[in-house]
Amino acid sequence: MRHLTHLKYIDVVAREGSIRKAAEKLNITSTALNRRILSLEEEVGTALFERLPSGVRLNTAGELFIQHIRYQMTDLSRVLSQIADLSGVRRGHVRIHASPELSSGFLPEQIAAYRLEFPSVSFDVSARKTADALKALREFETDIALVFGDSLPYDVHIAASIEQRVHAFMQKTHPLAQQKTLRLQEMIGQPVILPQSDEGLLGLIEAGQTQSHLALNQAISTDDFNWMLNYASREPVIGFHLPVRLLYARKLPDELAFIPIDERDMPGGLIHLVHAKGRVLPVAAAKFLDQLVQNLNLRFPEETR
Repeated sequence: MRHLTHLKYIDVVAREGSIRKAAEKLNITSTALNRRILSLEEEVGTALFERLPSGVRLNTAGELFIQHIRYQMTDLSRVLSQIADLSGVRRGHVRIHASPELSSGFLPEQIAAYRLEFPSVSFDVSARKTADALKALREFETDIALVFGDSLPYDVHIAASIEQRVHAFMQKTHPLAQQKTLRLQEMIGQPVILPQSDEGLLGLIEAGQTQSHLALNQAISTDDFNWMLNYASREPVIGFHLPVRLLYARKLPDELAFIPIDERDMPGGLIHLVHAKGRVLPVAAAKFLDQLVQNLNLRFPEETR
């Protein structure tokens, strides 16, 4: 399978956009890597890269060729995973892209449970925005993605979807802490902590403000959920979260209350568990995907679609 090693070199150059950077990543010299690219281009019969002052870029032929390379490498990974499974010792490597709200809460518990049974399976977990995660699926950079969105492109298969209602948290001594649900109007003038990422939870909060023609009083913004919880225990501010994140928090401050936002003011959002349509996943990734679907059905029986 030495030829696949050479093809991997092309893939790394395409991703890095630079022969020098790719050579550093592959731990070979730039000269040697350039020779291999030129040799492959001669074998294919056409140039695959445009040489630019700032680096290299795939041309049209290169775009076609790189898709072939990535499909071959992905298919080989699947076959090797199946062969390993025949021996009774599950091996493999699972790559996951997830939104920040999900990568830090839901996935650690699930991966730990899977590796407890199959310690020879390794994982790559990347926190990415939805558009970046979907792009990674198309380019075979990841096996599974957990993303937000009301609608998704035709080239992804949705394995499961769960609806998430936005909740608020605050000190139990806060004037609003005793209510069963909260209206946006009631929070006007109160200092709030908002996430920084421009999608997911923040998108739902902004949609609620637009729909209600109201503006919250932002005091602090951060994407660090544990920091939000820690700070809310020190000042009477209001923070926001989704149940899937709170469910897997290791320890919640005893002094905080957690209350759902009235859906008339702030719509819920959909979280999708997806993979590339038409692609047969390696055994390890397919089995882990099954575990995620089963767990979501168990934890959110009424919200899972």
